[in-house]
Amino acid sequence: MTTKIVLAGDSRARPISRVTTAGHRHDSTAFAAVMDGIRIERPGPGRPRTTPGHLLGDKAFSSKTIREQCRRRGITATIPEKADQIRYRAKRGSRGGRPPAFDSERYKQRNTAERCINKLKSFRAVATRYDKRDFMYQATIDVASIRIWLKDPVP
Repeated sequence: MTTKIVLAGDSRARPISRVTTAGHRHDSTAFAAVMDGIRIERPGPGRPRTTPGHLLGDKAFSSKTIREQCRRRGITATIPEKADQIRYRAKRGSRGGRPPAFDSERYKQRNTAERCINKLKSFRAVATRYDKRDFMYQATIDVASIRIWLKDPVP
């Protein structure tokens, strides 16, 4: 009955890639699909980039598998650790490993992700989700994304 939009946005709060999931599913289940959908055009000829320069995520993306996927793809990630993960690592002592790197100054830019979601939800059809079929809802999100990109084109 509910739907969740997991998306990647650029530094100007424009959606780049998105996946819709069931509302009760965790965000991290769609992480790989969102990352696979990223295509960043290069100036001039050449294939588009498929990896972002940096990833800013909230505590929902603080799992070991997501951090490993980012490392494998060569993406620098700024994701805060959950309190239970910190306690577990401290309880294990020296076997718990060192904490992942976290840049608090860079994390302040994470509001771009929230602004990207808010731009999408400013469209009434996206926010209320009157569409019964998932493919129609995805089309509605695509139309809203196109309108966002047309309002703020790349210079």
